[in-house]
Amino acid sequence: MITLTGRTLTKTVESGVGRTLLELAKQAGVDWQFNCSRGTCARCRCRIESGADLLEEYTDEEWDRLGPEELDQGYRLGCQAVVKRDGELTAVNRTYF
Repeated sequence: MITLTGRTLTKTVESGVGRTLLELAKQAGVDWQFNCSRGTCARCRCRIESGADLLEEYTDEEWDRLGPEELDQGYRLGCQAVVKRDGELTAVNRTYF
C-alpha cells in the first residue's frame, strides 16, 4: 500500500512497482505539485515518511537538485522515485514554493 498526500488530498494505491511516485499520484487524482517531470524543477519534491527502502536508489537528478542534506532527511523527487517492490510506503508532497 502506497499512501500519497498532495496539497489537499491523500489517497492510497495498492501497488506501484516500476512507476514513479508522481505517476502514481497523478493516476490516483492526488493534487501533487509538479512542472517538468524530468527532475529539474523540484516542484514534485516529497518527504518519504515510511518505506524508503521500497524505492530505487537516488538518481543523478536527485543528487543534483536536492543534495545530501535533503536526501538524508528523507526527501525525494516524485518524478524520480521509482517503486522497486510492494510494501507500506507513505510520501507527502513538500514543494519549495
